Amino acid sequence: MGNIRPERVKRPARELLKRFYDRFTTDFEHNKKVLVEIVEIRSKKLRNQIAGYITHLKKLEEKGIITISR
Repeated sequence: MGNIRPERVKRPARELLKRFYDRFTTDFEHNKKVLVEIVEIRSKKLRNQIAGYITHLKKLEEKGIITISR
């Protein structure tokens, strides 16, 4: 079974990935730092979930499973 992520994680993650595509990588720690720089997310848990989902999407794109429209 995989993770089921709510829309409050998916929607902002996809939007941020479209806007700042070049700044995100497949490294979770790097993505957390980028999120702190570009948006203000008060909840550490939500920030980590968004960073994790962005990392997941970048890895899927790297494998050629999905394409991210910029």
